[in-house]
Amino acid sequence: MPKKYNIAVIPGDGTGPEVVNEGLKVLNSVAAKRKFKYELASFDFGGERYKKTGEVLPDSALEDLKKFDSIYLGAIGHPDVKPGILEVGILLKIRFGLDQYINLRPVKLYPNVWTPIKDKGPKDVDFVVVRENSEGLYKGMGEFKNKGTEDEIAIQTSYNTRRGIERCLRYAFEFCKKRNRKKELTLVGKTNVLTYAFDLWERTFHEVGEKDYKDIKRDYAHVDATCMWFVKNPEWFDVIVTDNMFGDIITDLGAMIQGGMGIAAGGNINPKGVSMFEPIGGSAPKYTGKNVINPLAAIGALQMLLDELGENEAAADVEKGIIKTVAKMPSMSAGKMGMSTTEVGDSVAENIQ
Repeated sequence: MPKKYNIAVIPGDGTGPEVVNEGLKVLNSVAAKRKFKYELASFDFGGERYKKTGEVLPDSALEDLKKFDSIYLGAIGHPDVKPGILEVGILLKIRFGLDQYINLRPVKLYPNVWTPIKDKGPKDVDFVVVRENSEGLYKGMGEFKNKGTEDEIAIQTSYNTRRGIERCLRYAFEFCKKRNRKKELTLVGKTNVLTYAFDLWERTFHEVGEKDYKDIKRDYAHVDATCMWFVKNPEWFDVIVTDNMFGDIITDLGAMIQGGMGIAAGGNINPKGVSMFEPIGGSAPKYTGKNVINPLAAIGALQMLLDELGENEAAADVEKGIIKTVAKMPSMSAGKMGMSTTEVGDSVAENIQ
């Protein structure tokens, strides 16, 4: 009996539906090859729904999404909706509501893809960032004092628990072991300034590593130095683990060194629940309907989704399809493909077969 998966699809805003369509085209191709079945259910969460109804995410949405094996997201962000409303009301609500406490970001440069780093190639840019996705500064804790006066103070609290940190670190150690490349895990933080939060991170990092993962080499780097080394020596890294804010920042830098937002995919993961996968480049509304947006990040997100479901051979097929496609693209320089959105999706799907 072939396996069957129920997948929730949130096409979202702007070019989100376009890139999702190409990802689903690839899903159809790889499912036929690997002989598994799937059923899709589409949800219209996003800017247009908000404009019509004033509703960001229905009260029933989280319970509905819990019934699925995975979530495939296009993009959230509408030019007619004030920034923050959709992002907080949809993305963060889903992440926190479904306890997707890991944000997983592979940073991998494919052959024939441009990188702004001189003299670096695919062998040099191949690492993964594990970002804690449920705590830190994104917890939304803080207050204003004397608001609107000369003495106004804004306080934003970075909330870190031993439990939250440890489960993130354990995921990172396990991922590093499974990846089996250099078997080196780097904690990125700022221990010399953030002496409370990263004291807890660093102590837990070494305690967990020493107790249960002695075969994994442990390293530490300040976040500012990490940004420098991403550009100077990206080959130093294997797996990185860090907090919510620093992870958000360094993964955008990682996206650029792997060729830009059109390539970068990410996952919001609950290892024992429902995870959500997406291209990280946003909705790019000015390109909507022009058939020019790069769908490879969305297709890469589909690859991650399949891997998380345990369809590892299918995920490997998708990556091979991506590599074959970029190898024959007339141009993979920054912001250019030399192919249309639909042509890229067609090419990956055909290469899988």
